[in-house]
Amino acid sequence: MCGIIGYIGSREAVPLLLDGLKRLEYRGYDSAGLAVLRDAKIDLRRSVGKLTNLEKAVNGAGLHGTVGIGHTRWATHGKPSEQNAHPHRSGPLVLVHNGIIENYAALKARLHQEGYRFESETDTEVMAHLVARNLKDGRGLEGAVRAAIKEVRGSYAIAVLCEGEPQTIIAARSGCPLVVGMSEHGAFAASDVTAILAHTRDVVFLEDDELAVLSTNTLVVKDAKGKPVTRAATQIAWDAAAAEKGGYPHFMLKEIHEQPQTILDTMRGRYTFERGEADLPDIGLSPAQFADVQRVWIVACGTSWHAALVGKYLIEEMVRAPVQVDIGSEFRYRNPLIGPNDLLIAISQSGETADTLAAAREAKRQGARMVSICNVVGSTLARESDGVLYTHAGPEIGVASTKAFTAQLTALYLLALHLGRVRGTVSVEEGRAWLDRFVTLPTHVQHLLGREAELIAIAKRYHTKRNFLYLGRGINYPIALEGALKLKEISYIHAEGYAAGEMKHGPIALIDKDMPVVVLAPRDRLYEKTVSNLMEVKARGAPVIAFVTAGERELGRAADAVFTVPDVHPLLSPILFTVPLQLLAYHIAVLRGTDVDQPRNLAKSVTVE
Repeated sequence: MCGIIGYIGSREAVPLLLDGLKRLEYRGYDSAGLAVLRDAKIDLRRSVGKLTNLEKAVNGAGLHGTVGIGHTRWATHGKPSEQNAHPHRSGPLVLVHNGIIENYAALKARLHQEGYRFESETDTEVMAHLVARNLKDGRGLEGAVRAAIKEVRGSYAIAVLCEGEPQTIIAARSGCPLVVGMSEHGAFAASDVTAILAHTRDVVFLEDDELAVLSTNTLVVKDAKGKPVTRAATQIAWDAAAAEKGGYPHFMLKEIHEQPQTILDTMRGRYTFERGEADLPDIGLSPAQFADVQRVWIVACGTSWHAALVGKYLIEEMVRAPVQVDIGSEFRYRNPLIGPNDLLIAISQSGETADTLAAAREAKRQGARMVSICNVVGSTLARESDGVLYTHAGPEIGVASTKAFTAQLTALYLLALHLGRVRGTVSVEEGRAWLDRFVTLPTHVQHLLGREAELIAIAKRYHTKRNFLYLGRGINYPIALEGALKLKEISYIHAEGYAAGEMKHGPIALIDKDMPVVVLAPRDRLYEKTVSNLMEVKARGAPVIAFVTAGERELGRAADAVFTVPDVHPLLSPILFTVPLQLLAYHIAVLRGTDVDQPRNLAKSVTVE
């Protein structure tokens, strides 16, 4: 949510800032702006809507200079408007900000009394005025920023530019991600590494309460007390091309088709067949610590929460340990009974999801051991965990998560196997059997992707419908939830996922000829019950789209549309049911003409509450 880019160096800043903002579009935004400093004067341009509007505002405006900051904003305080767009100016400085200043109302009232005039409805303008006020007290820009952030309560990632110090950009963070890096021609600050990968792959992720001083030739990170921090740069293995569409019409479709590789990459080098074991060197906890775990908790949000639900089935089945799954925002606002003998697994694609981070911190405060599953190396969640299992999915640009989700499921398979072997619930022979099954997943997914035309045909039949119901049982109940979420996210069709056995407890009242029902029916121990649910749906005239195991005939005769998936062990079926549901949602959205990669009102990474 929101995006920051800053540059100071020897090149013209405007093209670099615009390019960085384009690479941050996937985070979601409704306005954008940039500011460039030249000859001790700041030029500022802002616009509402897509970046093309900002480009129009900049083109021909004569904005030149080698120092600048830019921002894409997703509205929190104040509607989308040019006045509310960033950067915000106060006297000789401009500032961009991600996050939320919780005590902004009290600070704004005080600043009003001191004579400061507000041009916007945002909480960010309060921060700009605070820095400017402290600058008047004779502090340099760094000192003014430090003094200002001590007065605010909430979350922030900021970049500040001042006419009085044209050779400096100050960046700081608390609770929101911010990364800095040096290239051969200057220094960068950004809210995400994708914005600067074209220029450098050696970056430093700022920790909470740290501040960075950027100049053309130097980059200094300092702690809360102003002391320089010595920290080795993280090398990002992704290249800039990995964040491009690669010939696909949308990032989402590209990322769906990347899943055979990302599943393989998440497994690669992480198992030993002879021992039937998952080798997880960064997991952070010893076998003895895992063996002592009495209960497992999994916290996540959104699509990652659906992965967590699948993880519950996996771990309870393979490890025979009780698992509780919580939505991050719910966990943090109750008093969970978690303690030193519990293991918390936190799942977040970005590693910066605010509610998941808060839940993880609460669990650690109460003494629980903590392992995270995330995709971004050096993210806050990864740094604060006892151990981390990276998914190696590479940058995911589409807002609706696809490859990150199946990579999370793959990571959970490995973690469940590791726990099972450590705790003795999975033998060497059983571990080898599981690994034999795991390694076939990329091939099965590739096969499914090769049948995309079948899903396009189904999408053409049903894309005009306004409501869908998704039904699943057991370990595929979370996949029904995920399938419904994908459809509603990108097509704006109302869709609900339900446990098939719950259909009679309410949703059946909605079923009629205008509501397609998507049924997930693998050939497992719950198959006969799922067939019964489907027949109840058919009796009420609803069209049925059935996803079934290859070779299945009974449901094929009853359903209006059928798609088969390979016959695998039931615990591995979630990935194989997920991929066609992603493609179905994608093609329905395309047929409806929606913005697939940047659906309205959504942000890629929810880094504020």
